Amino acid sequence: MKYQNIQEQEIKNKITIDYFKVYDCTKMIGNIDFCVAIFQETQDISEQESFLWAEAKTGNSDLSKSITQLILTIGKAKTFDKFLPPNMLGAFDGEKMAFVPYNEIQDIFYMNDFNWNVMPSNHNTREFKLVHEKVKNTIDEKALLFYYEKDDKELNNFIVDNFKIGKFGVTKTKIDKNNFITIYNKWVQNVKPSIAVNWDIAKKSGIIDGDFYLADLLSSNNESLKDNLYVLLKKNHYELDRKVDEAGMFGSKKTEFKDKQIAHTQFWNKYERPPKEEYWDYIIGRRDLLVPQDVRERKGSFFTPQIWVELSQKYLSDTLGEDWQDEYYIWDCAAGTGNLLTGLTNKFNIFASTLDKQDVDVIHDRIKNGANLVEKNVFQFDFLNDDFKKLPKLLQDIINDPEKRKKLLIYINPPYAEASDKKTLDQKDGKKEGKKGVEQNRINKKYAKELGQGNAELFVQFLTRIYFEIPNCLIAEFSKIKIISGPHFIDFRNFFKAKLKKAFICPSESFDNVKGKFPIGFMIWDTAIKEQFKKIETYVYDNLGKELTTKIFHTYDESQYINDWVKPFRGDIVTNQLIGKFPFKGNDFQNQNMIQIVHHKMDYNTEAGQFLINQKNIKYTCVYFAVRKSIEATWLNDRDQFLFPKDAWETDIEFHNNCLIYTLFSNNIQSKFGTNHWIPFTEYEVNPKEKFESDFMAKYIAGKIDTKVTFNLFNKVEKKDQKPLIFSKEAKEVFKAGLELWKYYHSQTFPAYEIETYNANASLYDIREYFQGRNESGKMNHKSKDETYTKLINDLREKLKVLAKKIEPKVYEHAFLLE
Repeated sequence: MKYQNIQEQEIKNKITIDYFKVYDCTKMIGNIDFCVAIFQETQDISEQESFLWAEAKTGNSDLSKSITQLILTIGKAKTFDKFLPPNMLGAFDGEKMAFVPYNEIQDIFYMNDFNWNVMPSNHNTREFKLVHEKVKNTIDEKALLFYYEKDDKELNNFIVDNFKIGKFGVTKTKIDKNNFITIYNKWVQNVKPSIAVNWDIAKKSGIIDGDFYLADLLSSNNESLKDNLYVLLKKNHYELDRKVDEAGMFGSKKTEFKDKQIAHTQFWNKYERPPKEEYWDYIIGRRDLLVPQDVRERKGSFFTPQIWVELSQKYLSDTLGEDWQDEYYIWDCAAGTGNLLTGLTNKFNIFASTLDKQDVDVIHDRIKNGANLVEKNVFQFDFLNDDFKKLPKLLQDIINDPEKRKKLLIYINPPYAEASDKKTLDQKDGKKEGKKGVEQNRINKKYAKELGQGNAELFVQFLTRIYFEIPNCLIAEFSKIKIISGPHFIDFRNFFKAKLKKAFICPSESFDNVKGKFPIGFMIWDTAIKEQFKKIETYVYDNLGKELTTKIFHTYDESQYINDWVKPFRGDIVTNQLIGKFPFKGNDFQNQNMIQIVHHKMDYNTEAGQFLINQKNIKYTCVYFAVRKSIEATWLNDRDQFLFPKDAWETDIEFHNNCLIYTLFSNNIQSKFGTNHWIPFTEYEVNPKEKFESDFMAKYIAGKIDTKVTFNLFNKVEKKDQKPLIFSKEAKEVFKAGLELWKYYHSQTFPAYEIETYNANASLYDIREYFQGRNESGKMNHKSKDETYTKLINDLREKLKVLAKKIEPKVYEHAFLLE
């Protein structure tokens, strides 16, 4: 080992001297350990170009974990938004150094619904493990690894060849596929406001700022270099929407700058335009990254990851035969910039249409740069509104010929906009209206009766038109699994009778800027074979394209749901006889977080129906809650539905009692809203400093509560035949762990027993709040400084996990879930 038995700072010093002495390694960029840059005179460090951001370690370390830590460090501080990203990310220790091209992992910084606010150095967090899992294969496949002692010469040559310093002094920043998004974000802040465009109105017409950025970026001397771009920069103004009118006259729209182009000039003085020509096709092809999120959802401007493009084409080959591209016509009617068609070979059989002319222009430009498509077969077409008479004649002939139509494959990744989603509802005159273009298009109106509630989804509208108006064709489509298992799509399933030839599913988070974690399926349908599917079996792949298992998705069309089962048992509104409540929120895993037992006087999820809990329905409450909560929600089971159980659950006493214990130590009751009836212990067991206000739950466990009597919650009448509940070994372990936690809380020293400090009636939530405290924003902290409490709460959680595993097979045995 070259750098042995020395501290981290000394390693960084030696690395600088031995390998980077002609570079500037003094810059401190966020919390990054080590940065390599060129010497520049500019005072703005955010504009300085870096070659390397690296994580430093001592000794002999796992560099893949070091790079993961670096990614979390960058993501937590959003360093990639504040500084120009480097060419490389890396890590080094006393033995070796590794480099990974930044563009190979940059998508990870745009993950949705990811908690970046974790300690990067803690390798045991769920977030660390998730990021490590996502980047491990990339690091293994793409990293360049050098050992100082045996690869010293190669390492020096690599740095000399790849870390080009250019000239010293002021230099323009080069733009490439690694940083063009970062430069775009800066352009939006500095240049966009100076362009004479009303952007809100422009967006409604399909005009986006990203096209103006591309016009700027791919230009020289303020003249756009590619005529096929939708927007062109012409010295001191922009031209767009160029077309030949009905009179054969060429026309276009024009817009200028509001500040005599001052902001534009000052901004681009800092950057070298255009980028190297080798990057042009990549940058244009990723126009989707320049499209606002709401427009992407409505128009389907989502980039299908290459890994799924290749796998889908393999599935097509396996299903239709090796010569399928010669035997079938292919139409992508939601093509975007055409990346789903990448890799196809018979360009004369391929058609591509898209809603936006801008995307057509992009594909035409890609054709000039080698994309394997025919220009006249790429056209603008609004699939949900336009008549098929607007299609190219060759495609019309195929659609109108019954025999040729059987050889037509509709190959699409359609838009996922959903009008019923609160985030896609527009407010007008105090009323919510669906996103324009989702429910209000011609196809939706035409097939409103057939679609029923399924009319809210654009991709379902695509499938509906294809099914009815291009009968007996083949469909190969990426979509949500809602069409298989969603309760709102029964009407769709009633008319969509087709044979599923083959399918796979993959995680939604593997797609750029798709919100939420749920399965996205690729399904190959033969609409000429009329089958009403009850379930489908698919192959399952992870983010990296590794096959994991198979999964069955059920339609549930002949099933009743768990909420239908439990609703008849809810209590009535007699305030003094209630002990809690929970909301009815869907029947699937995606609503799992919303299912919480809270005090009945607490306002929680009030827009949903409420199940009121009393002594008579405590068994049903706990079974419902444990069934809904004991199995972890994942992207894979996100759409699985909880169902009306078989009768056998009624006599499974051990199952009832396991569910009770699980619920007692998983609820969110807070005593500040009123009496806490959920304390499972007696005063003698936990030694509180005051008497409990309620001993209901302890008596219930002891078998002293008559659950057949409606109103005895606060009187002293007890059952005559008292039989304490009998618990499984796993439930007893949970109870024991909970008892130690309660005893520890009540053993604390409280000054003068201050009411606001000590709470004799503390619930589990109250105990957690006491030891963990709250942060400045008012949220409960995730951890406590009290080591004993931490040990006790972790022990309780581990015992709960074991109990949950005990409950899980019963959930399937009693048919609350289908295998």
